[in-house]
Amino acid sequence: MSDTAPAPVLFRMPVALRWRDLDAFNHVNNSNFLTYLEEARIRWFASWRGEWVTETTAPLLASVQLNYRRPIPYPADVAVELFAERLGNTSITIGHRIVSGDGAAALYADGHVVMVWIDRASGRPVPLPDVVREACQPQG
Repeated sequence: MSDTAPAPVLFRMPVALRWRDLDAFNHVNNSNFLTYLEEARIRWFASWRGEWVTETTAPLLASVQLNYRRPIPYPADVAVELFAERLGNTSITIGHRIVSGDGAAALYADGHVVMVWIDRASGRPVPLPDVVREACQPQG
């Protein structure tokens, strides 16, 4: 983890834990952390005002980095927070955190993903759509 202040949160999604998310140790199975992050990314993308995916271009998950900081007990009130760590020419590094949703300071996981926009036919990277750059500007 970095000693610098985190980037502004661009999207926050409450997570409704399900009984089936639990493992034999009565906490959320680690694989579900990735499902929560994926759902938050897709909902964030869907909230943008403009096309982020077209018939010719689409985002591709290039890498995932996830630090498991503590187990998520059941029941718990949690949320996923997303922020832009880096904007490149063809990719964005999206930072993520899974935190307590009730205002407590619990950090369950953090890390980032790299999304690359590609030409669907060739598989080659293409410039980020303008809507991606606009969505990464802090609102306020």
